[in-house]
Amino acid sequence: MIVINAEEVHNTLNFPELIAELRDTFSKPAGMPQRQVYSLDQATSHNDAFALLPSWNEKTIAVKAFTYFPENPRKNQQLKSLHSKIMIFDRKTGVPQALVDGTSVTYWRTAAVSALGSSYLSRKDSKKLLIFGTGYLASFMALAHASVRPITQITVWGRNQDKAQATIEKIRNKRPDIEVILSKSVEHSVREADIISCATGSPTPLFDSNWVTPGTHTDFVGNHNHDRRECDSKLVLRSAVYVDSKINVFAEAGELLIPVSKGEYQLESVKGELAQLCKDEIQGREDEQQITLFKTVGTALADLVGAQLVYSQLKHHF
Repeated sequence: MIVINAEEVHNTLNFPELIAELRDTFSKPAGMPQRQVYSLDQATSHNDAFALLPSWNEKTIAVKAFTYFPENPRKNQQLKSLHSKIMIFDRKTGVPQALVDGTSVTYWRTAAVSALGSSYLSRKDSKKLLIFGTGYLASFMALAHASVRPITQITVWGRNQDKAQATIEKIRNKRPDIEVILSKSVEHSVREADIISCATGSPTPLFDSNWVTPGTHTDFVGNHNHDRRECDSKLVLRSAVYVDSKINVFAEAGELLIPVSKGEYQLESVKGELAQLCKDEIQGREDEQQITLFKTVGTALADLVGAQLVYSQLKHHF
């Protein structure tokens, strides 16, 4: 069994190849039980947690384990709030193959899944991309979306201008052919965007959905809590809604669960999930004026694909 670190993951993966692998895997039979998140501090106000995400397909068995300790950075700036590992086994023999850094794979697969969704749901001529968020994931989201659509302009919005500028520079370094700018008006940026991708920790909606113009594709990855959301209920009601995985989104995503709790929306109205799009069981975008919404909370099968792809590329180097 080999151990693959974060640097090796980043040096190995690329979005065209990863998105193609995700499309192929999600179109075939696979096992993916609901992930289990265990609270470690049920009697306190802390949110320390431990999670397990199992999955398997015809090639690989995988389990991602991660710890979430949100107070870590406050205690020590050297400590991260999230640590993650993915262990993969050969499907035919059960032999352990690799232990892969899970945090780096998560960045890649999260962005790649959103881009895969966009390839079915955004307009094929989408040129203007708006990114909400300035965390480490933001540049991955921008680059992934730009790999599936002819993006000519990327706008970045963030509460901290220094972090937003740093995100802009990361994107420019990878895609100097694309104009990358800072959002100076949320309303203007939303109205102009063909694709809006949100990867923030915001507990409340980031923008007024009345600003979203017909034909826009929206994408939400930042929230995994039933009582938080990055978009308002009206956007959900205006949109054709798709999800990466019903079993996880329906248990965790406030974007849908809040309007459901208020009697404004029914989960049965969700058009379908990513695997159905990849298998051509359901239709994606229906016309140029439709507003589409893709909500993801992450899936173990996507983790498997990322780890499996890295392992297949690196196993001969060990």
